[in-house]
Amino acid sequence: MEKKTCQSHVKKPKWLARKLPTGPEYDKMRQVIASNELATVCQEARCPNQFECYSKGSATFMILGEKCTRNCRFCNVQQGVDFSLDSTEPSRVAAAVEKMALKYVVITSVTRDDLPDGGAAVFAETIQEIRKRCADVLVEVLIPDLLGSKESLQTILTAKPDVLNHNVETVARLYPLVRPEAIYERSLQLLRNTRTLAPDMVIKTGVMVGLGETNGELVACCNDIHKAGCDILILGQYLQPTKNHLEVERFVSPEEFEIFKSEALAIGFKGVLANPLVRSSYKAEELYYAVKR
Repeated sequence: MEKKTCQSHVKKPKWLARKLPTGPEYDKMRQVIASNELATVCQEARCPNQFECYSKGSATFMILGEKCTRNCRFCNVQQGVDFSLDSTEPSRVAAAVEKMALKYVVITSVTRDDLPDGGAAVFAETIQEIRKRCADVLVEVLIPDLLGSKESLQTILTAKPDVLNHNVETVARLYPLVRPEAIYERSLQLLRNTRTLAPDMVIKTGVMVGLGETNGELVACCNDIHKAGCDILILGQYLQPTKNHLEVERFVSPEEFEIFKSEALAIGFKGVLANPLVRSSYKAEELYYAVKR
């Protein structure tokens, strides 16, 4: 699919400007990733924080192929059905983690509704392969909703990740527009099930702003997420990937993000990151220790 430059009706503010990473350390990380034929969300999404994360020994790998069975209107991942699994992928991810000497790794995936378990067994195997090679590395999994299956969720939790992350993404009212094939309550239930099945697990989620939500709706969403048992909340600005995706309704200022952070901490979250440029995996290790200390 051809990627087209987006033309939002709202002008992008100066505070969102950031140079993309460069330098020998970044190039070294890219070479390791390429040699193992892996995909990272850091590069796929052209994340502005990737150089900082790489330099601190953190990276996010995307497993289960490159096509997503859903078509969320904010996401630039190619939609379709892959109908295949690469049996070598878990070991290749683990090899890259070892070569990159990562201290904190995030494993995420496209959504695979075509698979009976939603890809849970591959998540579990990837965690296990990483543990074999790098016993001390912290592993976070950023998972899809698994169509609400507690059995699939248990498969992942049995592999004992250090953090279970599932992004709620937006407020309840906007789900039909933003995530037409997802269900707000189903995502909340996944968080609740995680707390029930793994009481000591660090649970995390992310929400985008700027999609047309009101401040009241955002606060209500944060309350729902906290009541579901979530420890860590990430709030970031939605940015339109191409003109074929949802337009940005508004750009939220850094000052407003600070207000959102204060409100989220008052609700009771143990760790909150709120900034226009933050993404799910940004400062993940720092937030983990904020909860575990």
